[in-house]
This record gives sequence, C-alpha cells and structure tokens, in this order.
Amino acid sequence: MIEQTPVAEFDPNHDPAKLAEIGAHVGRRLDADPRVRRFALADAQVYVYEGFLSIDECKGLIDLIDATAIPSTLYEGGPASFRTSDSCHPDRTNPLVSLVEARMSDVLGIDNSHAETMQGQRYFVGQEFKPHHDFFHLDQEYWKVERLGGGQRTWTAMIFLDEPESGGNTEFPDLGFGMRPRAGKMLMWNNINLDGTPNHKTLHTGTPVTAGAKHIITKWYRQNNWLEINAPKT
Repeated sequence: MIEQTPVAEFDPNHDPAKLAEIGAHVGRRLDADPRVRRFALADAQVYVYEGFLSIDECKGLIDLIDATAIPSTLYEGGPASFRTSDSCHPDRTNPLVSLVEARMSDVLGIDNSHAETMQGQRYFVGQEFKPHHDFFHLDQEYWKVERLGGGQRTWTAMIFLDEPESGGNTEFPDLGFGMRPRAGKMLMWNNINLDGTPNHKTLHTGTPVTAGAKHIITKWYRQNNWLEINAPKT
C-alpha cells in the first residue's frame, strides 16, 4: 500500500492566489514608474528608488529613532546575538511618519492600511541582523498569532537614512545581490514568488557596521488589512 502525503490545510491568511495577485499588481506599478529601477534578478522582484527622501526628512526620522529606540526583539526562541540593533515603532500619527508612510505605500500601490507601522532601526559598530526572511514561516509557533494579525507578509520597503563609514550593507546571499546604504534611498522587494509561494531566495542580512552608525526604516506589508485588525479600538 502506497502512503499518501497529507495535503496541507488551506489557510486563508496565507492565500497563494491573493499573494500572487498582490505581487503582480505591485510589479506592474513599479515597472511603470520612471523614478524606480528594477534589478535584473531572475529569482526575485527587487527595486530601488534613489532619493526617495530628502536629507531633512532623513534627519527628522533619525531624530525620532534616536529618541525612542530600545534593544531590538526577536520572536521567541531566537538567540539575542541574531539581531543586535536598537529599534522602535514611531507613532504613525506623527506628521512626518504619516507623510512618509503614505508616500511609500503610494509608490508600491498598496493601501497603507495593509502595512504594519514603520519600524525604525539603528545599528552601531558591531551590530547586525543575521540572515533571515521577512515572510512568515507557517510551521513556526509565531504564525498562530501573525495569521490573525494581518496574515502573510508580502512586500518589504526599506529606506536608508544615512551611510555608515563602513559596513552595514543589506545583502541577499542567495541572489548574489547587495546594497550599500545611502541616505534617502528606498529598497523594495517581494518576499513571495510570482506563484504566491514564499520566496526563500529573499534571505537577507544587515551586515555588521564596522565604522559609524546606520539608521533605517522598514515597512512590511500584509496580505490582509493590518490596521483594521491592530488599531486600538475607540
């Protein structure tokens, strides 16, 4: 008797059809934007928007991060040495934060309600974020919570706010691709394949800063309406 491999139960919070639709929609929008450049990578959708923020806007966000950053956290079970930065979630009602968030979402063509509140991150010398994926692994314990908090992550948008003297690159080892920080530059990538499955080749790392400091902000977009689920109820 041949044993049948059990079929994984469909989870509407990780819906390959919806994830593929989002990836195609954002790809078309970015491809049509003359301000945005797509990298010639066969295995992932990765784009850059040079000069997305002004130096003054970068400085304003750096000040917000420096005022509120605390040691970064990981999902339960991750070693403390895996991510050694400081981070914060700036108030999304702050005029600068709300302006930048709206502009980021407009570029990608995703309603901002599908985005988590931006996260500010700061790296001093020796600090790093080791190789990881931004999409959620469905076999991990944290998925039981995240599936109900907006579902799977789709796109990531990351803005570099300054440039460390050395180190601190964002590297994608499985894509053979890396990005040097430069103030105002926004890097965007789809964490999902075109068929709606998680793209394991989007593994990426924030390499150790070896001189100076690095500040970035990151927004992660979800399959479902994140704000509707997570906004405080009045």
